[in-house]
Amino acid sequence: MIDLTPSATDPAFFSRLDNLELRARGIVEGFLHGLHRSPFVGFSVEFASHREYVQGDDLRHVNWKLFARQNRLYVKEFDAETNLELQLLVDVSGSMECANTGCSKLSYATTLAAALAHLALKQHDAVGLTLYADEVIAHIEPRAKPHQLDEILRMIATTRSRPKSDAARALPQAAELCRHRGLVVLISDFFDDLPAITHGLDQLRFRHHEVVAFQIWDAWERHLPLDGNICFTDLETRGEITTHAEGVREKYLQAVDDWRGQLQQECLNRGVDRVELTTDDRLDQALLDYLVRRSQMI
Repeated sequence: MIDLTPSATDPAFFSRLDNLELRARGIVEGFLHGLHRSPFVGFSVEFASHREYVQGDDLRHVNWKLFARQNRLYVKEFDAETNLELQLLVDVSGSMECANTGCSKLSYATTLAAALAHLALKQHDAVGLTLYADEVIAHIEPRAKPHQLDEILRMIATTRSRPKSDAARALPQAAELCRHRGLVVLISDFFDDLPAITHGLDQLRFRHHEVVAFQIWDAWERHLPLDGNICFTDLETRGEITTHAEGVREKYLQAVDDWRGQLQQECLNRGVDRVELTTDDRLDQALLDYLVRRSQMI
């Protein structure tokens, strides 16, 4: 099962995030209450028009004065100020189990997802969660209800990871579940074929979502700070290779930088905000830094 790190349910951790606003850039279907105006119609604070009453309408919105004059029931419609819909897509494939520094990428990713869910729900935004690997494994529809965070944490804690990733299959499935335009946060190491990843990003952008991609690294994967003969194990295929760390470090780091550059360029081409984090980064500070930078961009 996926382990929750203590900070995922620690009120002190979340309290540092409460004063920050998670706001979507661009036009989305919902906006933070009181900050943005939505082009859609619903019940809110500013009158827009009347329409004839139909069974099931809330009687609180009936214009009784108009009824007294015309003996017909009409309800008031208002311009809506609706909330953001946040979709969290978390990779739970085998490579996310890497834990060379004591905290696995998976635990780090689920803590990040829990923090973002908590922050959004505190703002009365709807939050949904999708866990994926070689396919979509579990999904919770976006809701802004009081116990949504409990359901999200419960699903994280009870869902088993899968050995292999398959972004070409899983990301389009996940995109189909993101039915309403909003903010989609992808949390993954993105250890998959680049065309498969970009195809998934294209599916999300085609649906007009704003997309933020948090790429999670284990510090050893990112920097290879090792010496001597090391046996490396692929956590998805279980394949092994033994080599001398000093002999491969330079070419390894160059290959990693090349791949990071390619992924970054593909994200930039699609208007996707990519954020790199390593498991030895303080997550609370890293998230605070990102949200402050994000608020300055809006």
